[in-house]
Amino acid sequence: MRVKVGARLAAIVIGAVAVPAFSATSALASTTHGKVFFDGQVVGTVVTPAAVPKGGTDPFYEVSGGVAGQLGIVGDGPSSPDYRGGLWAVNNVTFTPGTTPFLLTSAQAVLTAQSLGEVTITRNPAADFRCPIQL
Repeated sequence: MRVKVGARLAAIVIGAVAVPAFSATSALASTTHGKVFFDGQVVGTVVTPAAVPKGGTDPFYEVSGGVAGQLGIVGDGPSSPDYRGGLWAVNNVTFTPGTTPFLLTSAQAVLTAQSLGEVTITRNPAADFRCPIQL
C-alpha cells in the first residue's frame, strides 16, 4: 500500500505504527515533535516534512518489522562532522528471514547487523526528506 509522502515522512521520523495521514501542504504549515535514535540515544526532532527526493546526504534508517519501541535511526547529528542539518537519505532496513527482530539504536548497529546477514539495507532515494534533530 502506498502512503502519501507527508504521512510517510511523519511515520518514519516519529516511529509510530499509526499516524494520521496529512498532505504535504498541511505538513509544511505546522511542526510536530518526534523521536529517533542517534548513537544509541533517543533524541528529539522537529518534524518539518519537506520532501527532497534523491537529495538526502545524512543517513536515515527506517526499520520494517522491528520490535516494539523501534524508532527511525539517524546516522549523523549536530555533533557529527558530516551532518548536513537533517537532509536524510532514507535506507529501508528489513530483518532477513530466520532472524528474530531486535532493537536497533544506532547506524553502527544497523551496519553491524547487515555485515552479519541479520538485516538487508535498501536505499530509497524517492523517500529522502529534510527534518532537523535536537540533541
